[in-house]
Amino acid sequence: MKNLQFPIKLTFKVSTLSNDFVAKDAAENTLAFVRQKMLKLVDEVQVYTDETRTALKYTINANKWIDFSATYTFTNSQGKEVGRIARKGWSSIWKARYEIFDENQKPDLLVREENGWVKVGDALLGQIPILSMLTGYLFNPAYIISRPDGTQVVRLKKEPSFFGRRFTITKTNEFEEGEEERIVLGLMMMILLERRRG
Repeated sequence: MKNLQFPIKLTFKVSTLSNDFVAKDAAENTLAFVRQKMLKLVDEVQVYTDETRTALKYTINANKWIDFSATYTFTNSQGKEVGRIARKGWSSIWKARYEIFDENQKPDLLVREENGWVKVGDALLGQIPILSMLTGYLFNPAYIISRPDGTQVVRLKKEPSFFGRRFTITKTNEFEEGEEERIVLGLMMMILLERRRG
């Protein structure tokens, strides 16, 4: 996943039991079909070239059984690790925070939720019958991906929609070597985790 045309649109399928989505670039070309294996104790996500699922590009695996601060490793089709993402445990209670590591397991990028109140509003309104159907339109979290020096590289935003099914990744700065691939894979995994948590 290099030299991508941003913005990238991620759209979840709501007609299947699986947790899967399609990633398309600015020209509406399919970049990937992402599928989370269901009923597995340890999370496993497969990233294919398209919806036919004939060519597997990446696999993302958790390092442990259902855990609050698991690490998810990105492996390409040649079996080489290209990076990983880890949720920053207790510091993610208020606002989601993740760390992306490079292929040498060194901290590379930080993902942080822009506004923690969006999650609170979503949770509160979600408890009210009928009004809970509107949360997908009213509460749309955004996430900033930045380097350790604070330079913002990418922004991810949930778009207003029922079932929280559409997200947009926007490039805000030039990428350094390897960042583009790690960021896109990391955000794909993060979206699955955050969407599951509500």
